[in-house]
Order: sequence, then structure tokens, then C-alpha cells
Amino acid sequence: MFARARRIAGFESGHIATITVIGLAFFVTLIGYLAERNTPPGAAFTAAEFALAAALGVIYLVLTIWGYDLLAFLGRYTKAAYFIGLTTLFLIIEFLIAGSSGIWLISMPLVATAATDLPPWPRRLVYLAALAGMILPLYLANGDWQVALFAGLTFSPAIVFVIVFVRLTQQAEVAQQQAETLAAQLADANERLSAYAVQAEELATTQERNRLAREIHDNLGHFLTVANVQIKAAQAIMDKDPARAQLALDRAGQLTQDGLAAVRQSVAALRESPLGNAPLPEAVAALAAETQAAGIVVELAVAGAPRPLDPRAELTLYRAAQEGLTNVRKHARASRVDLRLDYSDPAAVALAIHDNGLGSDATAESPGFGLLGLSERARQLGGHLTLETAPGGGFGLTLTLPTRD
Repeated sequence: MFARARRIAGFESGHIATITVIGLAFFVTLIGYLAERNTPPGAAFTAAEFALAAALGVIYLVLTIWGYDLLAFLGRYTKAAYFIGLTTLFLIIEFLIAGSSGIWLISMPLVATAATDLPPWPRRLVYLAALAGMILPLYLANGDWQVALFAGLTFSPAIVFVIVFVRLTQQAEVAQQQAETLAAQLADANERLSAYAVQAEELATTQERNRLAREIHDNLGHFLTVANVQIKAAQAIMDKDPARAQLALDRAGQLTQDGLAAVRQSVAALRESPLGNAPLPEAVAALAAETQAAGIVVELAVAGAPRPLDPRAELTLYRAAQEGLTNVRKHARASRVDLRLDYSDPAAVALAIHDNGLGSDATAESPGFGLLGLSERARQLGGHLTLETAPGGGFGLTLTLPTRD
């Protein structure tokens, strides 16, 4: 808005400057004519020539200000017609009243317009025409090249000044417009960054909420599930084998204590790894031993040489083993489960779990929250989770994660 107002103000001030310069040129010429007409040699031009020049001057002024609009019907030739017509007009006026010391001023507005609107070579032709309009009429009036050239050298700095001033003004205006554009872009970018910051905060909150939900499911859910299995087992054999039932209850009690300890650890440090300082194969073996104690045969195989992994990758693989074994105890009704921790690929590590339980129709229901959480973890680390199941064919999952060199 302010830039548009400034352009309008500049446009109007340009009209005032044009009218002032052209009017001043004819006023100085008229004063010279009045001062010289009663001298012995008389004025260099007649009153009729001055009147004709003044009439042409009005046309010149109108075209200077509104020429682009008046000649718009010429299409792409508008600019060429504008400069050729005005150059011809001011040369005719200067030759009509040759000898005037001020009429050359009428060429200055056109020189200024050429400096901004024309390419280099055409604008130089306008400059040369303006210089010729200073020198040649004086030569024709006086017949003396020295006088004409001296006058040209005297007044030509005015052309240079107009050109330099207009070009500097144009550059300043372009710089101002660029600054305004950059300011608008910066303001827009700032608004978008503010919006992105809000979105990033909301996304971070959502991600942290999901992470906490996964932690609760994977950690506390695991201990409660195993404890529940032990309690049910104790209930089933309480009358037949009280000693074994008591052992199961003791295990359930220990598991609830372990779960409570794990909850306390999570509250104290949610990011602390449940692996502790144990290597991943050892931690997975401990999970396998828990399932084995529940009466399910567990076979763990480690392929390749174990190597240190990114802590996030180790935690994700551990959670995959924990989720898989928990699901076996809760849903599979399996008698055997096989685990394979595979380090053989130098660019990846994989954990595969497969049981001989009931299985299910993979298209009949969506995976539970635990498996969804594992899938999210895998995607965040650039890996993937694959599920395989069929009615009566058991259930299998394979988690593959890329590793760093």
C-alpha cells in the first residue's frame, strides 16, 4: 500500500518536474527574444517561429507526459514511436528557434525517460540527439563552430547530470522495492515458522504420548501378563500339586515386584534401557527363560557375531522379543516358540519369532497396539516389521533394522 502511494507520488512529481523544465525553457527563450528584438542585429528567430515552436512545445509536453497512453494502439511499437516522435519534435523546436540559449532544456525530460526506459544503444542515440540539439542550431544561427562547440561543452554536463541522477534514483527505487519485497517475504516466513513451530510442538507431544503408551504396554503389560499366567497356572494345579502351585504364585509375586520396580525406573528415567548393561543376546535369553518357565519350549538361536548396536536399535529389538513372547503366552496356545537373532548381514540385524500356535487370518483383524508400536519404532529407525500368520499355522514376526558402519 505504501509502495503504491509512493509510486503515485513519484509519478505526479515527475509530471510537475517535466512541466516546470519545459515551461522554463520556453520562458527563458521568450525573455531572450524580447530582450534581443530591439537590438541592432535583432532576435535570432521571429515571433512567428517562436509561436510555432510554442505550439509544437505544447504537443511535445502532452506526448512527454501521456505519450505511452496515447500511442498504446501501436502495440509493441509504442515505445519506439514515443521516443522517435519526441526526439523529432524537440529537434524541430530547437532548429525553429535556433540561437536561443535556453530551449535545449526541453530535451532533458526525454533524456531522463530514455535513461530508465530504453536499452543501452537506443538510449545513447537519444543522448546524441539531445547534444546535437544543443550544438547544430547554434552553428546554424551563428555560423561559428567554435561558439557552437563551446556551448555544447558548457551545457553537456547537464545531460550527464540528468542521466546519472535518474539512474541513481532508479537504482535506489529498485533497492527500496527489493527491500520491501524481502521484508514482506520475511514477515510471511516468520508467520509460517510460527505455524510450523506450533505444529512441531504438537507433533512432539503426540510422539512423546505414543512413546509413553508403548513403554507402558511393553514394560508393565509384560510383567502383568506373565504374572497373570503364573496365577492361573497356580489356580489350575492348586488341589493336585500345592507345592508347584506355590512356586507359580511365588513367581507371580516376584514378577509383580519386578513390574513395580520397572514402573519406578520408568518414572525416574523413561529413556533408560531395560537391558541394563547386559548385551542384547543375553537380555533376549532372559526373556526366553521367563517364557520357558511358563511351560512353553523356547529355542533361541544367534546367527553371526553379535556386535554393539545403536541403543535405540537394541531397545527396539528387545521390545520386539518381549512383545512376541508376551503374545505367545497370552494368545497363541503354543507349545513351542523359536527365536532367531541374526547378525549375519553387516548392514542390518534381524529378530525373528515364530510359534506353533493357533495362528489367525491376517486379514480378519488389525494388529494389536503392541505390534503397532513395534511397527512405529521400526519405521523411525528406517527398518520394517513383517508379520506372518495363518489359521492353524502359528504366528511369526520379523523385525529388521539397518545398522551403522
